[in-house]
Amino acid sequence: MAVLWLDEISAGDIEKVGGKGASLGELTGAGLPVPPGFVVTAGTYRSFIESAEIDEELFAAVDVDVEDSSALAAAADRAQELILETPFPDELREEILESYREVGDGEAFVAVRSSATAEDLPDASFAGQQETFLNVTEENLLERVRECWASLFTQRAIYYRQEQGFDHSAVNIAVVVQQMVDAEKSGVMFTSHPSTGDPTMIIEAAWGLGEAVVSGAVSPDNYVVEREDRSVDVTVAEKKVMHVKDEETGKTVEREVSPDKRNARVVDDDEIDRLLDLGERVEDHYDTPQDVEWAIAGGEVYMLQSRPITTIDESESAPDAASGSGAAGIDATQGLTDGSGSAAAAGSSDNGPDTGSDDSSGGILVDGLGSSPGTVSGAARIITKLDDLDKVSDGDIMVTEMTMPDMVPAMKRAAGIVTDEGGMTSHAAIVSRELGVPAVVGTTNATTVLEDGRVITLDGDKGAILEGQEVDPDEETEPVEEVRPQSPVKPMTATEVKVNVSIPEAAERAAATGADGVGLLRMEHMILSLNQTPAKFIEENGEDAYITELVEGIRGVADEFYPRPVRTRTLDAPTDEFRQLEGGADEPDEHNPMLGYRGIRRSLDRPEVFAHELEAFRRLYEMGYDNVEIMLPLVNDAEDVYQAKRLMEEAGIDPEKRKWGVMIETPASALAVEEMANAGIDFASFGTNDLTQYTLAVDRNNEHVADRFDELHPSVLRLISDVIETCRENDVDTSICGQAGSKPEMAQFLVNEGISSISANIDAVRDVQHEVKRVEQKLLLDSVR
Repeated sequence: MAVLWLDEISAGDIEKVGGKGASLGELTGAGLPVPPGFVVTAGTYRSFIESAEIDEELFAAVDVDVEDSSALAAAADRAQELILETPFPDELREEILESYREVGDGEAFVAVRSSATAEDLPDASFAGQQETFLNVTEENLLERVRECWASLFTQRAIYYRQEQGFDHSAVNIAVVVQQMVDAEKSGVMFTSHPSTGDPTMIIEAAWGLGEAVVSGAVSPDNYVVEREDRSVDVTVAEKKVMHVKDEETGKTVEREVSPDKRNARVVDDDEIDRLLDLGERVEDHYDTPQDVEWAIAGGEVYMLQSRPITTIDESESAPDAASGSGAAGIDATQGLTDGSGSAAAAGSSDNGPDTGSDDSSGGILVDGLGSSPGTVSGAARIITKLDDLDKVSDGDIMVTEMTMPDMVPAMKRAAGIVTDEGGMTSHAAIVSRELGVPAVVGTTNATTVLEDGRVITLDGDKGAILEGQEVDPDEETEPVEEVRPQSPVKPMTATEVKVNVSIPEAAERAAATGADGVGLLRMEHMILSLNQTPAKFIEENGEDAYITELVEGIRGVADEFYPRPVRTRTLDAPTDEFRQLEGGADEPDEHNPMLGYRGIRRSLDRPEVFAHELEAFRRLYEMGYDNVEIMLPLVNDAEDVYQAKRLMEEAGIDPEKRKWGVMIETPASALAVEEMANAGIDFASFGTNDLTQYTLAVDRNNEHVADRFDELHPSVLRLISDVIETCRENDVDTSICGQAGSKPEMAQFLVNEGISSISANIDAVRDVQHEVKRVEQKLLLDSVR
């Protein structure tokens, strides 16, 4: 069959209906208020291009250097032309039209949305990469379906896929056809904060159809709700335009908002309560924070889409992010505040409009919502049309009315992004966070206040644009995983300063920090990006394909750092993350996965799967990558080490010739480190996030106790000190790769204790280098004196 109805679809059908289709089907099955509809399956798209014999030419056309703008444009034009000029087979045409006629008795306006089979993965959002068409009728339905297929090959989609490492020929696309909700008000809801993971819900709302919010065409109202007591912090924006259905043509049009609604609050307290109830239901259903598109029509609330929030790194989030605390006087969702929490961002608030253009107030030129953290200085480049994108060079700050998805290549080059319109949940904000580019959105007037070429400073934490170069380029702060190439000159220190790397794509930026190597490369990110459990991937693609994925991922980082060491942690994904993948239905349902079936426990329990990871290391050594080191996670005692060592030997890896070691993440491992040293480890690396919460019995993501999470607690420091002393006596290196390694106080303590190396987040490497140098110099001076 070419189509499947939403009530026939579940999350396991993602290969057939794509991420969006599977989500809508899952929500429908859970009894949530989803408008009726069907999906033209991904297999239908594949059959269409193969039966027309355009598939080989299609994939060859997009095999280009995506950094070459002209080549990318030509590739996109040719690929889309191939699809749009290929006629529908008669049988397919009739099946789609017959299905449409069953929606709303054949006279319905429908939304036609693309649903790529690789979008909305747990670790990558393809937000805005394919097309959506609203208020579609039978007359142009087939054309819109074909345009959705063709949108798989827009410049932005080709670029994004290649940057994310997806094979073009491996990505299919389904099309969701769903009855339109003629929304009076609509928007987006994050069930947790999209940058920090705070236990707050963020609702953004505007009049009319939701397309105005997610596209950034309007700066929406912003409602920040504390989940514990449901207290609401409201920022009412000036909503100049709205998207509505034209009653005569049926087309979606942009209209000015009437004066009485322009500065009026969109949703009332009762509607917020209903939205929160739905948000909690969908989050409970998926067991992970969600990004939900919603609409209200005729007093009814509808869910239009839900997907995982892809920008929260829960495993490495800082404790004050979990507890909801931050810098005094700053609310990360509201921009600049007056110290008491009242917002002064996005043009206006409940307290009235704020022009944000008073140069005398701390040099602030304009302000808005800080949607992606980091502080950078650079020349402003005003972009009013796509042809202007070539003006944006490395280090420039791109300023535009709204950041269109077609601008992704230029966003990648830019040091920062500023927009007039849009909110925290606009596609512009999502993509900026994922790229790691500092951004301020919803300023209302940046394109008119700022001058092209003017040097400005962007503060993505406070949501402010300042006059001139307020920060030394060498001291600029960048978000995790996104550092622009910096000077190779760095402080020389006896204590090595290394860098944490989450994904292979970040290797070049990490190497540019001048770090002494990689203290933590996470293997699970390479595996989770496959969207299949290891067993499922091997079942469908074979053992060699799985091993090759691991080899290529590690190799990309090892190449960038050679001969500097790259310490690679074996698989350490908890069961709840595996359960979200295809093939994960049989994963244990654990009450607390972080204390469960993960790390070395899983590896030793499934030696046949662990053997593939070890084979990947063996092949890398055979290729000459002697800078790759093996790190075993969640080890408790020497017995774990002996078992892992035996499996290494069985895989053809000589533990006497290769450097390998363990994570110290539990009090048990800290107390047993001498026995593990006798078992032959070369290094022990502290994972302070887990070590702290297991020592103090504090869940750092639990808002009721997160304020008790303290890596500098005397008991934690005593364990670390004892391990360093024991390892030094046994000629074992020590390191730290947890969040605490980026803190100056911890760095001071570790250097004084004699740790071998500190591995910091990419954005903190430079600061840690200087702090280590300062402490070492003081130790030298003290010894001389």
